[in-house]
Amino acid sequence: MKVTFLGTGTSQGIPVIACNCEVCLSSDSKDKRLRVSVLIEHLGKTIVIDTGPDFRQQMLREKVQQLDAVVFTHEHKDHIAGLDDVRAFNFKQQADMDVYATPQVQESLKREFHYAFDEYKYPGVPELKLHTITNEEFNVKGINFLPINVKHYKLPVKAFRVLNFTYITDANYIDDNELEKIKGSEIVVLNALRKEKHISHFNLQEAIALLEKIKPKKAYLTHISHLMGKHHEVSKELPDFIEIAYDGLIINC
Repeated sequence: MKVTFLGTGTSQGIPVIACNCEVCLSSDSKDKRLRVSVLIEHLGKTIVIDTGPDFRQQMLREKVQQLDAVVFTHEHKDHIAGLDDVRAFNFKQQADMDVYATPQVQESLKREFHYAFDEYKYPGVPELKLHTITNEEFNVKGINFLPINVKHYKLPVKAFRVLNFTYITDANYIDDNELEKIKGSEIVVLNALRKEKHISHFNLQEAIALLEKIKPKKAYLTHISHLMGKHHEVSKELPDFIEIAYDGLIINC
């Protein structure tokens, strides 16, 4: 299974245009982050988790020619805003886009993209086929996804385990029962917003502590704001099995 990090950044802490902080002025491409998302390729299928505002740019950058499904973690705008741009794949593939989401996320999609769900649709709108995520394992184009329940302050969010790969974004709490679903994963991706404490995201030290508890062979940090600091400097503070993910990073699971 091939996993591409489409984006590893966040709307949290995005600076104004005139920001002169060292991260924003960095010439290191690893400090340039689009909104968080991953692309999974397996068994000849291509699935994206979350379609943030940068979705179109990410698809073009990675030269994605086929998209078989979209899976959503939760309904915040920085994770769903780019869904409209699946219409290009509707046109190319001549098929509806399969979209997997909880009932709560589906309600948000129907509000934000109401024109895609109208009884009488304007020609060219996104064609979407909704599938409901519960707490049970589900299959997307022959690939099994195990939902993991996490909390983003008070908001329920779905993390996912696919084979020995677990992807967790927008979380600051995971109870012990859900942690059991993660254990045994060879690769774990976990959000780490910044070094300071945050109300709804793990900070750096909290993320490290949780990963040391889970003990995967390899871990990557994502959903990182510019407040974290520069990629190469923060990397020096991490245990050997943890790395900071960056946009365009490809891993094989």
